[in-house]
Amino acid sequence: MSRKLKKGYFVRGEFVAEGSERDIELKAELKGTDDQSRTDLKRESTELQKIGAELLTLRADLLARLALSEKFQDAIAEAKRITNFEGKRRLMQYIGKMMRKLEPEVLEAVKKAIDEQANGSASDNLALHQAEVWRDRLVAVDDAAEQWIALNPGTDTQQLRALIRQARKDAKPEKPGAAPRHGRAYRDIFQLVREHLTAIPTREPEPPVFNPANEAS
Repeated sequence: MSRKLKKGYFVRGEFVAEGSERDIELKAELKGTDDQSRTDLKRESTELQKIGAELLTLRADLLARLALSEKFQDAIAEAKRITNFEGKRRLMQYIGKMMRKLEPEVLEAVKKAIDEQANGSASDNLALHQAEVWRDRLVAVDDAAEQWIALNPGTDTQQLRALIRQARKDAKPEKPGAAPRHGRAYRDIFQLVREHLTAIPTREPEPPVFNPANEAS
């Protein structure tokens, strides 16, 4: 009388009978892996959909830097134009699919462009810091205007000196011991300096860190 064969399968040369402890263990491991994979994929998909939505708000100059296909660019343009809810939902799903097909380096460039729009580029942030340093120095230090003009001969010197005089006048406290005030001239100096710093590609090193206590001594 022949022996009835057990149902099962082989895993790395090992026969695992269906319903055995080993079978239950392997299926539990497989289920856990699948669940984890689905969680990871869902998280990744959600992130890519969010990035795809942020692409619609990206400035034209930043969008032009990205190596996106013509179809991708057309989809973005259409998504910006369309107002129908269902149509836009489907189009965003399509953009999400295209996001998943991007090369890693292109996806990274997309993320950097979005971050630059939100937080400014490194050069913009440097110019902002330099403008703040120069503004405070110009208002507080008598020979700072000559230093600035020497580095930036295109500056309207009469305008700059007039702004400095007005900013110093505005900064004088109304009462002894009161905090100094900053009026419109103070803000206009910052704007003037910043425009020069951002207009010229290469800049001289920024001035030393301004310390009013050191300047007064």
